Amino acid sequence: MKQLEDRIKTDGTTLGAGVLKVDAFLNHQVDPELMDGMAKEWKHRLGDAPVTKIVTLESSGIAPALMLAKHYGVDMVFARKQKSITMDDSVYTAEVYSFTKQVSRTITISKSFLHADDHIVIVDDFLANGEAAVGLCQVVEQAGATVTAIAIVIEKSFQPGRNKLTEQHYRVESLARIASLDKDNIQFIQQ
Repeated sequence: MKQLEDRIKTDGTTLGAGVLKVDAFLNHQVDPELMDGMAKEWKHRLGDAPVTKIVTLESSGIAPALMLAKHYGVDMVFARKQKSITMDDSVYTAEVYSFTKQVSRTITISKSFLHADDHIVIVDDFLANGEAAVGLCQVVEQAGATVTAIAIVIEKSFQPGRNKLTEQHYRVESLARIASLDKDNIQFIQQ
């Protein structure tokens, strides 16, 4: 998606070691017009695929996921990285390792929000090693629901995440695919 790629070039910052900082428009300060454009693009790409719910992981996936849910007219559910004291034990869980934070966490979604007849689009801000997406797929599948697609804002194509997901036959729709990333240059894969 050219609008997103342009924004990454303008406002993204490379921090070395494959790390891209996009807090100016995605995961600290959020550009609602960009989120709207991304949701429209995902919906266009998914065409007539069935969608009954959008699922993401707190917190950076919430803004794009909520906008996509609005475009579909469905609810959005976010997996919690920490179990809330208000949440009972009736939850789906998965273990997820965070590349950015270098820590493993158990993510949870209440069983009352996912059902066997749901068709889910999973939204995540980044795809690197695929750990978060795989964990979200596990949670969705514990409910007996179907993963319609995995919608990614920024994919680091030089890392194994896409292959991990496509080998498990998941549909991956990434809006910006980065071929290489270094201190002075970001190269995109043209889609």
